[in-house]
Amino acid sequence: MHLKRVLCRNFRNFDEIILDLNSNLNIFLGDNGQGKTNLLEAIYIMATTNSHRSSVCSELINWKKEEALIQLLLERREGNIKLAMRLDKGGRRVELNDNPLDKVKEMVGYLNAVLFSPEDLKLVKEGPSHRREFINLEISQVSRYYNHLLSKYDHILKQRNNLLKSIRDGKKSSENMLSIWDEQLSTIGAKIILKRIEVVDKLKILARLSQRQITEGKEELEIEYDISLDGFSEKMGEAELRGLFNKNLKEKREQEINRGYTVIGPHRDDLILKINEMDLRKYGSQGQQRTAALALKLAELEFMKSETGEYPVLLLDDVFSELDSLRRKALINIIANKIQTIITATDGENLSGLKNNSYHVYRVKEGKIKKRG
Repeated sequence: MHLKRVLCRNFRNFDEIILDLNSNLNIFLGDNGQGKTNLLEAIYIMATTNSHRSSVCSELINWKKEEALIQLLLERREGNIKLAMRLDKGGRRVELNDNPLDKVKEMVGYLNAVLFSPEDLKLVKEGPSHRREFINLEISQVSRYYNHLLSKYDHILKQRNNLLKSIRDGKKSSENMLSIWDEQLSTIGAKIILKRIEVVDKLKILARLSQRQITEGKEELEIEYDISLDGFSEKMGEAELRGLFNKNLKEKREQEINRGYTVIGPHRDDLILKINEMDLRKYGSQGQQRTAALALKLAELEFMKSETGEYPVLLLDDVFSELDSLRRKALINIIANKIQTIITATDGENLSGLKNNSYHVYRVKEGKIKKRG
């Protein structure tokens, strides 16, 4: 798959830009604060429906305007697809081939994209929420059913937490109602956990290979799915896991009522990352953490290719200045002439190895983007 055209109107600091992209490599050069990352953000939103920089819709709209538009023309094996998102103070509306979609999340899966930025070090060194977001976004882009399960689980979880708070605060609420929410939460939660385990089993192989390639075989990356349920066994099927989840909820009920929220489930699970059997988050150097983050992103590319038959679009936000020559070389070897890649950088100094067979270079200044001849 590749992006053929990108239109942004009144998005961030863009008045209007229309770009016809190279199917192989696109390099955007400019000083900080000129709009390079805004372009990647717009594309990433169309893939995941969420910004990696802000959760507030109004912040995405040019401060002088009332509405913003992002429109993409995407080429996939089955043909061209046109995606659009309109943003205003009331929220977001999305379209597929000029036809409105009922829900924003219905757009996920048409454009697959992997974003790698300096902030992705958080994936390794910070809390579990970053790793849950990573695995959720990865699976959602290749499985609309999983995306549906997440939405349903979040709804049930909010309702259950509201009931727990109500019981804790002595309001007229029955603990018997908790059993109903327990059943629903464990039913959906078991499906999510099993899908994550399936994907992690594939991802761990791909990430291990990427880590070996980047470090010339010196480092072994291991990934484990850390489940919050007591008594879990990898041999469990869906029915057994559902029963275990329900059992755990009952055992934790008093604790959860006191706290006013659900303390177990896929929303509390984590990924454990190890280098040569050492906990990477606790004991890894920054160089090792950065390498592991890159290995995970490269594994994500290969995973999506294996699931969809096509490589996703790769978005690299000023990462080459953060990588040493060994890591840059490994990344270049991966993307060369086979993955549509959009790169931002302040200058071309660190991009000397990216002279692929076909590429476009653009200059970004004050929200204006001009293609070099």
